Amino acid sequence: MSISRTELLQAFDGLLQPERFKDYGPNGLQVEGKAEVTRIVSGVTASLALIDAAIAVGADAVFVHHGLFWRGQDGRVTGWMKQRLQRLLAHDINLFAYHLPLDAHPQWGNNAQLGRVLGFSADAQFGEQALGCIGAAAFSGVPALAEHVSQRLGRPATWVAPEGPDLRPVRRVAWCTGGAQGYFESAIAAGADAFITGEISEPQAHLARETGVGFIAAGHHATERYGAPAVAAQVAAQFGLEHQFIEIPNPA
Repeated sequence: MSISRTELLQAFDGLLQPERFKDYGPNGLQVEGKAEVTRIVSGVTASLALIDAAIAVGADAVFVHHGLFWRGQDGRVTGWMKQRLQRLLAHDINLFAYHLPLDAHPQWGNNAQLGRVLGFSADAQFGEQALGCIGAAAFSGVPALAEHVSQRLGRPATWVAPEGPDLRPVRRVAWCTGGAQGYFESAIAAGADAFITGEISEPQAHLARETGVGFIAAGHHATERYGAPAVAAQVAAQFGLEHQFIEIPNPA
């Protein structure tokens, strides 16, 4: 089975509704390739390693969360950008990328899928563009929650929380994948006992200790490896296309 590039773009846009979001770069078709698509490869980032892996399996389209183009970047096609574009164009591969729309989809997006992997169900949203999720939890404290997150994601999580008598149980947990450390204060305001995201910056450690709300950084890549394959698999199944998720390891 195959469908046209235009039909595939319409399917992705219809599912993810990029027009609803104010984003940091273009969502949708970033690099035009073959007019007909039979095989889709999904991945987290449009890295050279992912592109080469997609070429090796004969992909007609690559679907990612982190595309090639971002607001404010240097527009020159040199170095790593030349290499990635050169591979895509030489092999006539379409590149589809969706950033915030892929985070936000209520069923197949990064946040929904991370919640599924961790065993949490969101009952409310918070933060800018309502990207953050919050729901019920039952952990004795942040250390126990961090251990749970580490086991589910298969990598150690960094955590910060008050120590001793100020350590409190986690009854409400908030999460937002990737580099969402700036959502921490919104999570606190939403009533979270702990917040899970991909990265931590210097201010969040102090806020966690001073507010009593735990902060867990579980990895940018590690928290965002579930949405792209979920969306691509749904669309591929809808049209009878072949789909393969290719994991490119990333310690970040």
